[in-house]
Amino acid sequence: MSKKKEQKPIDVEHMTPEEQLKFEIAEELGLGDRVLKEGWRCLTSKESGRIGGLITKRKKQMQKEAAIR
Repeated sequence: MSKKKEQKPIDVEHMTPEEQLKFEIAEELGLGDRVLKEGWRCLTSKESGRIGGLITKRKKQMQKEAAIR
């Protein structure tokens, strides 16, 4: 049998900038409460993929803005 990993509660105050961006996007999609309650594992692959796609889009946008300055 495989061991289940112990779920750690998500600490919103001590997130890395990447984790903050990921959580911010999840909140915009209406998934923030679920993630806080049940963790990232509760999301479907479709929801996770949507978050990942939006993270990539935002990072590219941030790089373009930084290059302009």
